[in-house]
Amino acid sequence: MHAEKKQSTKGEVPAKASHDIQPPQPLIDFMMTGWAKPSKAKAQKVEGLARFKARRRALSKAFRGETLVVPTGHEKIRANDAAYLFRPGSDFFYLTGNKEPDCVLVLAPKGASGHEALLFVEPEVDRSTPAFFTDRARGALWVGPRLGLAGSKARFGVDETMALGELGSFLAGLKKRGGYRVLRGLSAPVDQALPAQGDKDAELASALAEMRRHKDAGEIASLRKAIASTKLALEDAIRAMKSGKTERDVEAAFDARARREGMGPGFATIVAAGHHACILHWTRNDGLLEKNKLMQIDAGVESNDLYTADITRTFPVRGKYTREQRAIYDIITAAQDAAIAAVKPGNDFMEPHRAATKVLVEGLEKLGILQEPAAEALREDRQTYKRYTLHSVSHLLGIDVHDSAAARPEKYRQGKLEPGMVLTVEPGLYFQPDDLTVPPRFRGIGIRVEEDVLVTKTGHEVLSSGIPRKSKDVEAWIAKVWKSK
Repeated sequence: MHAEKKQSTKGEVPAKASHDIQPPQPLIDFMMTGWAKPSKAKAQKVEGLARFKARRRALSKAFRGETLVVPTGHEKIRANDAAYLFRPGSDFFYLTGNKEPDCVLVLAPKGASGHEALLFVEPEVDRSTPAFFTDRARGALWVGPRLGLAGSKARFGVDETMALGELGSFLAGLKKRGGYRVLRGLSAPVDQALPAQGDKDAELASALAEMRRHKDAGEIASLRKAIASTKLALEDAIRAMKSGKTERDVEAAFDARARREGMGPGFATIVAAGHHACILHWTRNDGLLEKNKLMQIDAGVESNDLYTADITRTFPVRGKYTREQRAIYDIITAAQDAAIAAVKPGNDFMEPHRAATKVLVEGLEKLGILQEPAAEALREDRQTYKRYTLHSVSHLLGIDVHDSAAARPEKYRQGKLEPGMVLTVEPGLYFQPDDLTVPPRFRGIGIRVEEDVLVTKTGHEVLSSGIPRKSKDVEAWIAKVWKSK
């Protein structure tokens, strides 16, 4: 049985559903007695507490004298009164390590230059009140125990915790005083309580995004774990490719491993067989697997602390690439080699993209696909090659698969690569099945290969180097997996 919940227009989950029956008093009396005494053990401190506190201090220094409001968000309704599995807001988690829904972090000015961390949380609805079994939104028998005020303060190392019921009056007072910034789009009640302030709010989002560009040792370790788990999930997918009939069979194998290894998939798993691989974000995953075709998987496992891998491999369903498939695949991995070589501190963020694009376009010329010389196609005022490769080669990676998206352009795509950044390198070529500019033997082939790369002080490290990517290595990997149990 699953909890049936419905979110109101205020973003709250009601305590009762329309079909609930009021329990009779004898049942209430019976339910309120006969329970063992609750444990008095204190909540354990969240792993990485020092890092979370340091991040809050860094944010505090950037906005002295201002109140900062960072909600985590609420459960979202999947259908009628059934909710999706909750995932905390990325910035809220980055600052607290807290995964519970509905919470709000407030950094309130204290003293000349600092802030105190206030955490608004749901009080524990335990066996001291009938709500523990009558409240389907918050009761412990419906959704499990919550940390409550004392537990949250101990676990997350904040200065003070307050009940969510007090948030409304707190925000009303803050509205009168002014001097606040809000991370928008996560909590409708918070957004409605505090009028938007345009650039001021956007600057808070940008500051958090720019903090998250640089990964510390703990974050890099989390990404390594997510990538290692993704390799296991890909091997399950390879097994399913041999025995399965549809893209969905492969998706199910990958996603099952992702859930066992971590929180689940870090984003909607792409399994694109045949010409579906020419659709960049194909997630329907309802196509058939054909032995003479390719199967592209773009997926990643999200670790238990919410860092996600992002790996793409394009596999031959029969275990061996055809001559045409290999020709394209090898151009793409050559382009990837050039891009990875360009990942080094001080280079423009777009330099790997430019390096990969040059190799791709020259490869298109050799295949006889370009309608003009590569040098002409590469001109800024032409870019005709984009008919066959639409996307950029890199994006930042971390808690979000497209991490730090709110960073200012000069700190991201128009900026420089810096040590601690983790980015994808994912060149691809896509020849639509109805594209008459492409020789028939190449039509319907879509190939993308993606690696996750760390910028180091002296160059780079390919974090996903343990996952085979060259055509011969992929074929050997498939054969090895198919032989294993």
